[in-house]
Amino acid sequence: MQAILNRRSFLSFGAAASAAALAPRWLRAQTAIPDRVLQGRTAAQTTPITTTRLYDNVYLLRNDVGGNIALQTGPEGNILVDSSFSTAAPKVLQAIAGVSHDAPDALINTHWHYDHTDGNEALHAAGFSIFAHRKTRERMSIPQPIPYFHLVMPPSPTAALPTITFDDSMHAWHNGDSLDLVHFNPAHTDTDIYIHFHNANVLHVGDIWFNNRYPFIDEATGGTINGMIEGAERALTVADKDTKIIPGHGPVGSRPELEKYRDMLKASRDRVAALKRSGASEQETIAKKPLAETDPVWGMGFMNGDAFTGIIYRTL
Repeated sequence: MQAILNRRSFLSFGAAASAAALAPRWLRAQTAIPDRVLQGRTAAQTTPITTTRLYDNVYLLRNDVGGNIALQTGPEGNILVDSSFSTAAPKVLQAIAGVSHDAPDALINTHWHYDHTDGNEALHAAGFSIFAHRKTRERMSIPQPIPYFHLVMPPSPTAALPTITFDDSMHAWHNGDSLDLVHFNPAHTDTDIYIHFHNANVLHVGDIWFNNRYPFIDEATGGTINGMIEGAERALTVADKDTKIIPGHGPVGSRPELEKYRDMLKASRDRVAALKRSGASEQETIAKKPLAETDPVWGMGFMNGDAFTGIIYRTL
């Protein structure tokens, strides 16, 4: 895969670096790795990775700790989508070796979050060049608060940063397939992209989709409930009835499953919005349990109905 950093991307990154120098002292001082990240690294170290073939040369690598990883193999070099936690890197490389003897080529990040990018440095050392949206590099380059988890992510090591970025979209031809990398409008974050392998008919949508569970929406980096709905609808315009859709978390799904998820998001948004319009505060809205009907199905992940109600309320 080849791309050229345009002048706009270069200048934008320069502005982000300047912003880092001007960040509040308390933010610059918090450089320790948060406990939540350390816990993820510990879990990833002992959790096996399962490999599932989705097409002749496209696979899902999954360990249920970090984000779902896609792998395309072939003589032009292997492509990975997302890198999970750093401690999963040896298992990722072992899983690749189990299905391919081809050389590493590109690692694509679906967005900036640590459970999808913490392994970047190790996989870059293994030979992968890192691609992402421009804002992913910008956010990884400076401290990033995630208030929901009460943490501040320190800047990523230089070797973990994407070195090839784009603004709206890019296209590549690789290993007998054509790939689209396309930026969503702000949804889960403001850095989200999807990766579509055309011939394989495999679509990786990152954390736009948490399959079978309420999603986390990172309001601190541009995420909103309406953006998530728009993102799901945009992904549905790309998928057909046979597309294998890789979510950021959860099992591989299909168009009907993504439609159900989109419908859940819309219904949840509408229930919370009605209470907010009536004058209910965030805590009053949560107390009314507007998602009680969907909790038994969608509230089985780390995000329960009360927490999701609060995020919807705040991002409307």
